[in-house]
Amino acid sequence: MRNGRSRAPLARALVVAAALVAAFVPPSYAAVSTSSDTARSNVDNVDLVNPFIGTSGKQDADYGGMIPSTAPPFAMTRWSPMTRQNYVSRTPYHYSDTKISGFIGTHQPAIWMGDSGYVTGMPGVGTVKTAADDRGLPFSHADEHAAADRYSVRMQAGSGRTLKTEMTGTSRVGLLRTTYPAGTDTNFVLQATRSGITGNIHVDPAAREITGYNPDRQDSNLGPFKAPGFKGYFVARFDTAFDSYGTATGATLHEGQNERTDGDLSAYVRFPSGTRTVQVRIATSFISLKQARANLAAEAPDDQSFERTAAKTRAQWNRKLNRVHLRGATADQQAIFYTSMYHALQYPSENSEHGRYYSAYDDKVHSGTSYTGYSLWDTFRAENAFLTLFAPERIDGMVTSMLQDYREGGWLPMWKNLAETNIMVGTNADSVIAEDIAKGFTGFDRKLAYEAVYKDAMTPPDKDTELPYYDREEGTPVEARAGLTTYKQNGWVAADRTAESASRTLDYAYEDWAVAQVAKSVGKTDDAKMFLERSANYKKLYNPATGFMQPRNLDGSWGDETYSWTEGDKWVYTLDVLHDVPGLIDLMGGKEEFASWLDGYFAGGHNDHSNEPSHHTAYLYDDAGQPWKTQEKVRQLAAANYANRTDGLSGNEDCGQMSAWYVLSSLGIYPVNPASAKYAVGSPFFDRAEVQLPAASRPLVITAKGAAKNPYVSSLSLNGKSVNQPVLSHADLLKGGKLRFTMSRTRQNWGS
Repeated sequence: MRNGRSRAPLARALVVAAALVAAFVPPSYAAVSTSSDTARSNVDNVDLVNPFIGTSGKQDADYGGMIPSTAPPFAMTRWSPMTRQNYVSRTPYHYSDTKISGFIGTHQPAIWMGDSGYVTGMPGVGTVKTAADDRGLPFSHADEHAAADRYSVRMQAGSGRTLKTEMTGTSRVGLLRTTYPAGTDTNFVLQATRSGITGNIHVDPAAREITGYNPDRQDSNLGPFKAPGFKGYFVARFDTAFDSYGTATGATLHEGQNERTDGDLSAYVRFPSGTRTVQVRIATSFISLKQARANLAAEAPDDQSFERTAAKTRAQWNRKLNRVHLRGATADQQAIFYTSMYHALQYPSENSEHGRYYSAYDDKVHSGTSYTGYSLWDTFRAENAFLTLFAPERIDGMVTSMLQDYREGGWLPMWKNLAETNIMVGTNADSVIAEDIAKGFTGFDRKLAYEAVYKDAMTPPDKDTELPYYDREEGTPVEARAGLTTYKQNGWVAADRTAESASRTLDYAYEDWAVAQVAKSVGKTDDAKMFLERSANYKKLYNPATGFMQPRNLDGSWGDETYSWTEGDKWVYTLDVLHDVPGLIDLMGGKEEFASWLDGYFAGGHNDHSNEPSHHTAYLYDDAGQPWKTQEKVRQLAAANYANRTDGLSGNEDCGQMSAWYVLSSLGIYPVNPASAKYAVGSPFFDRAEVQLPAASRPLVITAKGAAKNPYVSSLSLNGKSVNQPVLSHADLLKGGKLRFTMSRTRQNWGS
């Protein structure tokens, strides 16, 4: 996902070079070992994570868009150094920046989405400076260290003095420990809101606290849910008494004032003379100040040290990352692999707070488990499959969360950032639910799930025949399957009625297939048959005269392509038939013709791995009877689009999808049709990967001796039984045991 989706055709002929633009590995990042073997008890894989990957690139938003955040997996609030003010299309940290103006507790799920209820703290010396532009301090990357469990930096405070801040976090609490230079006046600024946003702040010197709220929701202009009661609450508790204090609006100080409701609002405190070290714990909540205090007591109580909190966060990461041990991986590959896991295990993020959650759909507090940051157009492709393998304990709660969204807002989420934003197209929650059912998850209400996906498939959105439903169009109802009226009438979304019609048609056909699987699971056999028949609607867009999928108008004529595609073009979307690749191959003239078409697609530079619609395309050679080309292309794509550098992601991370592709592909698998619970076989990157899947009774040991120099598969066996086709089931992987690839330097006919 880039700018939501483009209204102009994105007919890019992007050829990604085998090496990205040079950028160096930050000097503060160092793996604990350059050995290619992590299968040793003295290695914590969390130390192999490089949080700076994806933090630089182009100055616009077409780069990784990541921040060096510290927090546990799936954290509600992520804590990051702030080098710039974040908003839609801009994250709070970019590696090219040279000053730090704060340490932010952010809820921004992706670069193209807005933040909500954020809070920022910043230590200072000398005169109190509350405006972000004034309070920034220079720093060098040589003095900066980032890890999954903690971050630290030495900032230049003038006259040769340095100010050191260390940071760690729990899911809802950030801890900042600052060491001030000797002989200076010390202070701390806590910013509640920015210009134009009215919030509240209160200083309680007796309790050593600053509390307040920030009601900003930067995506509130999108979608019908305005959440008028939303607030991001915070409680900042210090371990050091205040010498003096005040509030501020912008750069104007209100000395001695302990409470204020205003815009561009901060509070500041000064510490007694001689103060050297100050720790502040900042708890966040979407529910109330009382809940923020409860989060503080539960996650970072007064008697729990900074080091103990960081150790707990580290342990949570190690419980996930130490489930995979690699052999035959270079130091750079280790960093890319474990950073990819680190990225993918951040999404979706927790929205509930110890058994309760605020819903921006109905503006109420409910009991239960909730998640947000559902970038489903991106993440249904591989991120959800990654989660079913590496975080299965979360899946039932994640589906239940979507069903709660359905109850409270009337629809399953498309792109939920606290509430529906109507960004991207399609009802891809249908695929996620179908996939989770196919993989045996049972801890959610299947009947309610079917009710919800059935509504997606059968009920057009309000004003469906009146609105074009352009990207980020304000004042629209929930978009759901925009254009469904003409899709049900003709079998395609009419290009002269609805924006991005061709992409929608292909998405809806796949989603119909997914809904059919859910229907089968609840005994709705007639419905399943009807949706399976509808899933063939993709064929109605194929123009045999041109050999491409093309948009169609309401009267059946071929339509204008200008506004018909979602972040792609006819080349990319001709391959967007995830559920029926054999049918697509037949449509295009058979296996040899299809493979030849794929050859031209790649040779012509039409594959754009920096964006999601291309993520499955290399694996289509498997179905075309030429799996050796899948093996070639996957290796080439990994080399061209991922690196252990700050610019080491060629495109937006998109809530874990980019990284999930790398993790799964490096293990030799990828879910072309996620809802099938099957994986296409590619080419594993490493000699050995020992994977302890949480739901498996024994490790899955993937061996591919000599993989680095031998990309081609000559044979494959699972627990001694030959696998002759390039496909594995989810159930196969959960059995554990030995998945043995025999690799070759030259092309082989295995799987053809």
